[in-house]
Amino acid sequence: MYRVDTLPWFWRPFVWFYGMAVAVLLYAYTRLVHSTSRIRLSGQAPVGEENYILCHWHAFILVYLCVFLRHRKHAWMQHPFWFMKPVHLLLRLVGVRKIVLGSSGHGGVKAADELVEFLKQGFSTVMFPDGPAGPSMIARKGVLHISRQSGVPIIPVRFHVERCLRLRTWDRKRLPLPFGSIKVEFGKPMAPGDDIETAWRLLSEELGMTVDRPDLTNVPSNS
Repeated sequence: MYRVDTLPWFWRPFVWFYGMAVAVLLYAYTRLVHSTSRIRLSGQAPVGEENYILCHWHAFILVYLCVFLRHRKHAWMQHPFWFMKPVHLLLRLVGVRKIVLGSSGHGGVKAADELVEFLKQGFSTVMFPDGPAGPSMIARKGVLHISRQSGVPIIPVRFHVERCLRLRTWDRKRLPLPFGSIKVEFGKPMAPGDDIETAWRLLSEELGMTVDRPDLTNVPSNS
C-alpha cells in the first residue's frame, strides 16, 4: 500500500483534493462541537512555554480535536499510508507544524527518533499509547521511551463525553455530538526514569487501565 510520500505523481493531486475536502469538513465539525459544548478542564493543564507530551487513548482523537482547536509548536507522529491524508491536513489546519511519518511496523523506530529530536528542540506532541491498531486501551511503552530519551514529561489526559457516537472501528472511536458536555482531566506530569515498568503501570492507571490483569504481562514495548 502506498505511503503519502511514495504515491505516484499522477495520484498525488487526487489524494490531496480528497484529503483537503475531508479535512475541511472535519475542521468545521470540530469547531461546531467546540462552540456548542460545555467544556470543563480539571487538573494541571499545560501552560507557559514548557513543552510536553499529551497522552490519551486512540478512541478520543476526535474528542481531543473538538476541545483543542489551536496548537503552538506541535510535532505529531502519524500513520504514513495515503488514506491518512485527511488527518495530516486537518492537523495542519489546527496549527501542527511538523508531521512525522511512521507508526508501528511502518518506519516507527525512525519516526520515533525524529520525534525525539523535535521534542528536544522545544516542540510538544500528542501520543496514543494503544495506537495505531490496538489492542484498544492497553498501553504500549513507546511513549515512555520517547519521553525518557527527549527529557519531555508526559501529561496523561482522560476524557468524559456526555453525548457521542461510538464508531465501528477497532478502538470504538468516540464521535462527540453538538450541545453536550466534555470533561477533560489532566493527570500529573510524569518523567519516566530507568524503571520503565513502574512508569508504565503508573501511566496505565492514570489513563484508566487496570494493570493487574494476567493478559497484560506481555504487553509489547513498541509505540
